Amino acid sequence: DLSNETFAYLTSREIELAYATVRASRVTYVGELGWELYVPTEFSTAVYDDIVEAGERFGLRHAGFHAMDSLRTEKAYRAWGHDLTDQDTSLEAGLGFAVAFDKGPFIGRRALIRQRKENVKRRLAVFTIDDPEPLLLGDEPIYRDGELVGLTTCGAYGHSLGRSVGMGYVEHDAGVEAAFIRAGTYEIE
Repeated sequence: DLSNETFAYLTSREIELAYATVRASRVTYVGELGWELYVPTEFSTAVYDDIVEAGERFGLRHAGFHAMDSLRTEKAYRAWGHDLTDQDTSLEAGLGFAVAFDKGPFIGRRALIRQRKENVKRRLAVFTIDDPEPLLLGDEPIYRDGELVGLTTCGAYGHSLGRSVGMGYVEHDAGVEAAFIRAGTYEIE
């Protein structure tokens, strides 16, 4: 049973698929009900063929990397190496909700607590372009009220939105909170 009720988000277990024992992890980079499948190499072709055949009745279609990137960008799912690097903190990336400050010590805890007290000076924000024609790709300058405040980290055409969507860090020495981001008027070059 692979239903949402019995195979909850972030569950991982072994299942039988096409004569193979496959590790199925209920997580998806595009934000929908889906799995990552870890398949022994020698069974990968058979598992692939069975999934494609079984998926025909559900309208399963192949999708490439750009489709996945578009969907993850629309959902504001961060990508390591683009939206997250070893130079960004979880608070700057908008992932503070995933940090368990009350569970004891961890590497970087003191720095995050200090950053939380002193205000985050840069913050990842999501942008959509009003004009459906321009395409964001990443590394475009971000202007807030006419002043350069950062660069986009990624961009893609958001097919669900009908326009380009991207993420980028907005920087401000006095701190970047949600109210600061919402109060500005933005242009992306």
